[in-house]
Amino acid sequence: MIPMPVRIITTHLEFEGEFEETHVVMEGEEPPVWGPDANLTIVGQPTPRVDARERVTGRAEYTADVLLPGMLTARLLRSPHPHARVRAIDASRAEALAGVRAVYHRFNTSDLPNYRPWIPMFPEEVRYAGDEVALVVAENAAVAAAALDLIAVEYESLPFVVDPESALAAAAPRVVSDAASNLIAGDEYPRRYQRGDAAAAFATAEVVIETRFETPTVLHSCLEPHGSVAAWDGRTLTVWCSTQDIHGARQSIASVLSLPLNRVRVIKQYMGGGFGSKFAAGKPGPLAGYAAMKLGRPVKLMLDRHEEQLTSGNRPPSIQHYRLGARRDGTLTAMSLRAISGVGAYGAWIFGVAGATKELYACANVQIEEVPALTNLGTQAAFRAPGVVEGIAGLETAIDQLALQLGMDSLELRRKNCATRYQVLDRPYAAKTLLEAYDVGAAAIGWATRDDPARRYPRGKAGALRRGVGMASQLWGGDGGPPAQAMAKLLPDGSAVILTGTQDIGTGTRTVLAQIAAEELGLPLDQVRVELGDTEYGLFSPPSGGSMTLASVGPAVRMAAVEVKKELLEIVGQLSEAPADALEVRDGAIFTRDTGKRLGTLGDFLGRLDGHELIAKGMRGPNAEDVTVRTFGAQFAEVEVDTGTGVVRVLRIVAVHDIGRVVNPLTL
Repeated sequence: MIPMPVRIITTHLEFEGEFEETHVVMEGEEPPVWGPDANLTIVGQPTPRVDARERVTGRAEYTADVLLPGMLTARLLRSPHPHARVRAIDASRAEALAGVRAVYHRFNTSDLPNYRPWIPMFPEEVRYAGDEVALVVAENAAVAAAALDLIAVEYESLPFVVDPESALAAAAPRVVSDAASNLIAGDEYPRRYQRGDAAAAFATAEVVIETRFETPTVLHSCLEPHGSVAAWDGRTLTVWCSTQDIHGARQSIASVLSLPLNRVRVIKQYMGGGFGSKFAAGKPGPLAGYAAMKLGRPVKLMLDRHEEQLTSGNRPPSIQHYRLGARRDGTLTAMSLRAISGVGAYGAWIFGVAGATKELYACANVQIEEVPALTNLGTQAAFRAPGVVEGIAGLETAIDQLALQLGMDSLELRRKNCATRYQVLDRPYAAKTLLEAYDVGAAAIGWATRDDPARRYPRGKAGALRRGVGMASQLWGGDGGPPAQAMAKLLPDGSAVILTGTQDIGTGTRTVLAQIAAEELGLPLDQVRVELGDTEYGLFSPPSGGSMTLASVGPAVRMAAVEVKKELLEIVGQLSEAPADALEVRDGAIFTRDTGKRLGTLGDFLGRLDGHELIAKGMRGPNAEDVTVRTFGAQFAEVEVDTGTGVVRVLRIVAVHDIGRVVNPLTL
């Protein structure tokens, strides 16, 4: 391989509403983007999942399926109190139980550091019902469960608070006893944003509405619970982990256990749901690793369904106070939002409820305050567009109320105020088709007839049935970003292996990456194998979240395929005495570009190289700095309510979304 020049590029990455500056190491140049008229034969075609057989036959190994020789089972004792101080622990009866190998807790694990700087592994002050108190490791699950009942814990009950608004009161019980308040510590909170002069604009607005909107706590309820299996061979700690981020899991486990990264391997081949709750390793990863290193035997620690609901995270509750000002013609002149989010016991940041208010509608005067409140409940976790879902629900409800006050069609109000630029940075969107989505959705749902009496009152006005049609806009990211790396290998028989360090969280990542590589290499899909889900062999890839996996890893895979194909054609050119740029690869064979003459298969040529494999690396380049990438869409719903019984039926949903290039329509 000819070494490519290395460049370090500074770029900006947005992940689930948060912006950060990152440095990109680039070797070589990314290939040009496939245009809308690109002649693609594999990408864009309905393709069954390449791992479908493993999934439907049960051969796919999930973390809960891992069974190792001599493996022990671990279970966690959790606090029954929402807030308490752990004064003493007597584990002697549990330790004496036949089959128990160890009981770990805050009084005998001085060598076990915090899970996070602000989160002790076994806290002295437990902050919610479910907080970790002790870990039992036993020969089997039945013994471990029995041992939990034999541990005596002396708790000192402390006052607690579970309502976010109440938690912000000066006299509220403190979630952290010695803290000044229940606001997340740090100068950035409450988080404020302002453009223009909202106060002055409200004073001159012709119509003003105010509304309060609440969203509840929502649980992920992944089909596969959180958990890990750890095995220590004296040199390397191997952890099978149900995670959306194998490299983040490796980092957190290595950090807690004071191991270099090259002595921690994380594997995750299949995962039964995450939805944002399974970033990094969670406590089960380092705890299983700690026990395995101490005891010299593999340890499995999987949460049960009850623990899953208590401790694995949630979409936190929000309280949103909106104020909208407009002229009588519907032009928005002022917007304000104060949003309170309950971030739970250990929340350290806030998910962006205000994102939609900042950018969905054109408005020169906007004022926002976001307030994260600690409570004695399970800690928040990312959850499918965290913050944005809650914020859009609240904002769109406020827009409907403004339309009602104006006596204006709510869809027309949205059209009138549709933002054409990204107002936060005052720059254009790469593309925005929201107005087209409005038109398509309105036609499909029959928006023009939504108020017809025959449609609204299917059994007449005297009847109990009422029907209504409503809609809301959609806004999200999805542009991906660096760093993400991949490697392409062409083997002597002409088949290919693609190595990545990403993870398939159930979305079909293996399949779409194989399609991209096969398309670029000119190989049949069955001649391409994608390896992922293993830090030992895969190159670095980012977490799978924020709709970023394919947009981050896909370009790296494509670049690797382009580079290895260049090397292939150079070699074939020398072997066939033809210029490399006069050759092309189609369906696993080499052809002359001008005459279409078939010269032979890849294996015919590579097989002459005495086992030599062609290897090339690809990486995700920087994001564009002069545009903002968003996905937009609109959803319409027709709903029926029986006012006599209270039964609600959703009759029809129309969803219209601009999602970019579809790699696999079957998955879509």
